Amino acid sequence: MVDNKPTRGWQGAVLKLFGAGEYELTVTGREQISEHYLRLNFNAGGMLAGRVVHPTMWIRMWFPDNGKLHQRGYTLVNPDPAGDTVDIEFALHDGIASRWACAAQPGDTIGATVLGSSFALPTPPPAGYVIVGDTASLPAINSLLDSIGETPATVFLAAAHDDDVDLPVGENAEIFWIDRRVSGTALVEAVSEGAYDAEDHFGWVACDNRTTRAVAKILREDYRIPRTSIKAQAYWAEGA
Repeated sequence: MVDNKPTRGWQGAVLKLFGAGEYELTVTGREQISEHYLRLNFNAGGMLAGRVVHPTMWIRMWFPDNGKLHQRGYTLVNPDPAGDTVDIEFALHDGIASRWACAAQPGDTIGATVLGSSFALPTPPPAGYVIVGDTASLPAINSLLDSIGETPATVFLAAAHDDDVDLPVGENAEIFWIDRRVSGTALVEAVSEGAYDAEDHFGWVACDNRTTRAVAKILREDYRIPRTSIKAQAYWAEGA
């Protein structure tokens, strides 16, 4: 008998080798935040039980495409270990994850893997934060802003669509929305032009791979944030 069940390939095998936790999430609801931004509600399938949820915590979700499963990382939104529920937000574009999310209905299930996510707020607390991202990293940015409370934060965000600027962002931060042009050029320019002495701040960056590298360099050289006080992680790659 031929097994037509989608496979996770070598990535799944490696994660299993490292003892990753495997779970099944079940869709319980959906909220269309904007034309290009969608939140799905899930029963977490026990994924949060016994785990300490940290700011910007993310999981790998496995999306089907042509008989294979492909992993994409997504930040936990509103995680509730007691209620065994979690939300996931999708910045919609033409990709396998977005296509799955747009079609998802209550009762649909998807596999999730927990391994690799780690972040702790810096100690002692910094004087402020410089945060740079886009709609793909917005859930993580909101998670971080919620965790730092009233600590000052300057946030640069790349908008892929006109209505992105209406998306909810942490209340206590100074927000700058930048139109996203090819390869994040406008965002890099805005971060550079807004430079100030932030030697006692913490820098957090999550954009596409090329923009993340460029911005991290600016934070080190122009904002004078020490390398050890910068968390920089590419959340996506151009063309992915």
